[in-house]
Amino acid sequence: MSAAAHLKYLDPKVVSKLKNIEISARLIVEGFITGLHKSPYHGFSVEFAEHRPYNSGESLRNIDWKVFGKTDKLYTKRYEEETNLRCQVVLDISDSMRYPDTGINKLVYGSYLAAALQYLMVMQKDAAGLTLFDDQIRFHAPAKAKMSWLFTLYQELEKVNAQADVFTHRTATPSILHQLSTRIPRRSFVVLITDLFEDPTRMGDFFSALQHLRHEKHEILIFHLLDRETEQDFNLPPHTPVILKDLETGEEIRVLPGQIKELYRERIKAFQDSFRKRCREFRIDFVEADIRQSYDKTLTDYLIKRRTLIG
Repeated sequence: MSAAAHLKYLDPKVVSKLKNIEISARLIVEGFITGLHKSPYHGFSVEFAEHRPYNSGESLRNIDWKVFGKTDKLYTKRYEEETNLRCQVVLDISDSMRYPDTGINKLVYGSYLAAALQYLMVMQKDAAGLTLFDDQIRFHAPAKAKMSWLFTLYQELEKVNAQADVFTHRTATPSILHQLSTRIPRRSFVVLITDLFEDPTRMGDFFSALQHLRHEKHEILIFHLLDRETEQDFNLPPHTPVILKDLETGEEIRVLPGQIKELYRERIKAFQDSFRKRCREFRIDFVEADIRQSYDKTLTDYLIKRRTLIG
C-alpha cells in the first residue's frame, strides 16, 4: 500500500466507514508512522518497537551488533516478554460523548483513538488495557502485552458503538477515577479520553480524583475531545434560533447564537485556561483533540509523552 493510501486512514471520516476496529487501528497507526517519518517529528520514530537504547553498565550480551554496524549506535534487543509500560485507556461513554448527532461523534472518535493507542502500545511491546465508564464502570480489562488481548478490547469498543443507546447515564468521572486509582497496578500510564462534560462548580472533585491517581504513582494524559467549530468557537448561524440540549440531563434552552456568542466564548476560554493551569500544577499532560481533525496530532502528542516517560 502506498504512503498516500496509509495517510488517508488518519481521516476520521474514512476510518469510521471501516466497521472492524482491529483493522482500523492498524491502518491508523501505519498511516501515522508513515506520516511521522515525513514530518518534523522524525526523531520520534518508533524504532524502539524492536530495540531500546543501550544503557551504560548493562550486559553486552543483548546488544544488536548489526544495528551498531549500520548506525554506530548501541541498541539492546527487546524480547516479547519484556514490558516497558502499562497503559490503561479510560474512555468516557456517557451520553454527551454522542455529540454531534451527524458525522463523527466523540464516542466514535474516542473509540478509534483508544484502539489506535492500544495497538501502538502493544506493537511497542508495552501492555494495554481498557476501561469504559459513564456514571459507573461498564467494562474493565487490565493491561496485557499481547496482540491477541487487543481482540477482547476491540470487541468491547465495537459493542459500545453498536449499542450506543444502551447507556443513558451522566458522567461521574471523579468517582470512577477514585475507583481506578487503586484498581490499576502502580506506575501505570492512565490515558483518559473524555469530553470533560463536568459541572464546572465541582472541578475540585475532579482534580482531587486526579491527585489520587498521581498519589498512587500513575502518570496521566488527558485527551479532551471536542467539536471545536461548534463547542469552542460557537460558529452557528447568528440570527437563527437554536435549541441547546444537555445530552446527559435532557434540559433544553432556546437561544439566538449571535446574542450569546461572545459571552459563551469568554467562559469556554476561561474554563480551558483554568483546566490547563490545574493540569500543569498536578503534572498531568492535557491535549485538546478536535474530532473533525485527523488522528496525527493526538497520536504525536501521545508519542511525545511516551518518549518523556521512557527518556
